[in-house]
Amino acid sequence: MRKIDKYLQAALEQNASDLHFVSGDPVRARVHGGLKAIMDERLTTEIVLEAMSEIMDGSTQRMFEENDAADFAYEIPDVSRFRVNVFRHINGIGAIFRAIPSKAMTLDDLNMPDVVRQLCRHTQGMILVTGKTGSGKSTTLAAMIDEMNRRLKGHILTIEDPIEFVHTAKSCLISQREIGVHSKGFANALHSALREDPDVILVGEMRDLETIGIAVTAAEMGILVMGTLHTNGAAQTVDRIINSFPADKQSHIRTMISTSLRGVVSQQLLPTIHRPGRAAALEIMINTPAVANLIRQGKLDQLETAIQSGGRIGMKTMDNALMELVDKGWVSGQEAYQQANNKHKFENVKDIE
Repeated sequence: MRKIDKYLQAALEQNASDLHFVSGDPVRARVHGGLKAIMDERLTTEIVLEAMSEIMDGSTQRMFEENDAADFAYEIPDVSRFRVNVFRHINGIGAIFRAIPSKAMTLDDLNMPDVVRQLCRHTQGMILVTGKTGSGKSTTLAAMIDEMNRRLKGHILTIEDPIEFVHTAKSCLISQREIGVHSKGFANALHSALREDPDVILVGEMRDLETIGIAVTAAEMGILVMGTLHTNGAAQTVDRIINSFPADKQSHIRTMISTSLRGVVSQQLLPTIHRPGRAAALEIMINTPAVANLIRQGKLDQLETAIQSGGRIGMKTMDNALMELVDKGWVSGQEAYQQANNKHKFENVKDIE
């Protein structure tokens, strides 16, 4: 057993999502959204460096020495996989481990609404899953990929940094590429993917103009492109994509997005009060003709109204999703108030407690 394994297993026993292994501090785990110490002693730089050296291969160590930070995946066989970031900081060296289940959860496991399953039935265009770090984007996307893997007969290609969920072929051929190992960057991997006869491309993160541009083009070419952005809400997501392009190209991109976008699922996780754990609040926007028209005309400030009008087909604003969780007794009014966009709507439920 490697030195880090006992800490990771201790964190998993507490259902932690992350392990913070940082010199100068005790080992901490994030359990249901909050950080707690799981060991009393403070880590030294030597202990952290020794533990990291055991699990970093030569290329990862070189990347760490050159950049003072590195991302990679680590696995304890038959236990769990982890997404790892190791970095230098004022007190020495630190590492953050994000736990990844050994197999992807299904949409049923996640209690996803039927509209998300319907999105998985598209064969071309773009589907975006967004939210801040730790909001469960990767888990939702993996469940959607699993749904397609069961139903389609095609080629699913994922581009990730690093590979998180490892999918096994069911009805589909699955190809998974890791940035830094199998390709220099997302844009390079996407360029290559267009020549690899894909039916579905998962882009782990659409973080720069070139990657976004190729992804939009691929969606226009008849490929189903799935991607993530660190945005809160459907309108902000569309705005981020359009404004990543130069001003003289934005009108053309608005037209392309209005025709190729299939839907946006924006999510956040909130601590629950009815049982230990967290619940997902989902804002869902489907690209109806009304939504497409607003995107084409650049009237993004009106998208929330269009989402509210689309409840019968499964659309939902984030504030309505939060209020539903409060009404079920799953989430406190105070927590919903803190995460809401229109906080005035939550003043009463916040004050009840």
